[in-house]
Amino acid sequence: MSTEGDRESVSDSGTANGRRGKVVRLIEERELDGIGDRLERRWTAEGEERLSLRDLADEFNRELLRAAMDDAGMQPLDGDVANVYRLLTDDDVSGADRTRTERRLDREGVAVDELRREFVTYQAVRTYLKDHRGASYDPDTGNQVDEEKERIQRLRGRVRTVTDSKLTQLRRNDEVDIGSFRTLVNVNVLCEDCGTQYDVETLLDEGGCDCTNE
Repeated sequence: MSTEGDRESVSDSGTANGRRGKVVRLIEERELDGIGDRLERRWTAEGEERLSLRDLADEFNRELLRAAMDDAGMQPLDGDVANVYRLLTDDDVSGADRTRTERRLDREGVAVDELRREFVTYQAVRTYLKDHRGASYDPDTGNQVDEEKERIQRLRGRVRTVTDSKLTQLRRNDEVDIGSFRTLVNVNVLCEDCGTQYDVETLLDEGGCDCTNE
């Protein structure tokens, strides 16, 4: 019978077809022992213990930063790692503060540009958890997705009904010249990461976009 440690070794070593994803490779290269279990546990937890994929990506990236700082001999504290990560990644950080942080890391021997390329997205974390570890999170998400899809469908139906009514009225008053018509209302979503476009119902049914930045 395999132990939890065996599972970590097998799960983090690659996919069934032998291909390694970005998260798997970084776990091995940076020797981030135990982080696979932690990511899975926080993703599948209930209530306030659960973290979203985006939060998990940030947590993983902070561990990458910690490893890089450790390798440079900086011996950072938890608060220092979190603050440096915020200064490197948050949109509300000023350019001057970010530049000072980058220069500090450069002086200490941290390759900032290389580290940034290693940072992972939530898509990469999702692929790692679902494909490499076989994890899934299901309890309330499906119901919530169905509820929101129904709400969007009702809103779309309302837009169609209102548009039909207004066009019919305008035609009756000779304000618009149009024969028999049918109003089509489509809601499309464009993923700006990969350029793929979905109608919103397909996106919800599939659980998100398939793109990964690995």
